[in-house]
Amino acid sequence: MTASEDGTTILFAELGARWRAVAYGPLLCLLVLILELVTAAQVHWFALIFCAALIAGFVVLQVIAGQRHVSVELTPVALREGTETLPLASIDAVLPERDEDSRDDEDWESARSLGELSGVPRRRAGIGLRLVGGELVQAWAKDHRGLRAALTAALGETDKVTRTEETEDSENGADR
Repeated sequence: MTASEDGTTILFAELGARWRAVAYGPLLCLLVLILELVTAAQVHWFALIFCAALIAGFVVLQVIAGQRHVSVELTPVALREGTETLPLASIDAVLPERDEDSRDDEDWESARSLGELSGVPRRRAGIGLRLVGGELVQAWAKDHRGLRAALTAALGETDKVTRTEETEDSENGADR
């Protein structure tokens, strides 16, 4: 568990993309430059610098988009999937994993995916959630088992807090 910038505890987090990816294109161009210098071939200074800057610029855009739309963060009060934040109080249950031996799809596999994307992002697996109103949705993560465990634990803690508050209210006579 770590703490976010605003002080809330983060139970689970996945970045959508990493900044180190920006360096891959320029490093490849640097390697080509070194090869051209070593082999005494014509050195394409302008082309290599231009390509390094162009590749880095495009990857910066992809990293920003990945961190905005494909990141996951679970706190004790909310689950954020991309740009959508779902309060834990609105989650009724975490549904079981898909049975790999079954030929039938689970109902939650055709449900709406959380976030503003049209479906579960590539290289991520869906997790079925039943909301308080009965609606089914899909949460998603690369480490879907880790998110499932953290989400189940967080919902268990939320239930304990709710039960404790209800008990205190009834003991204080608030329900009379």
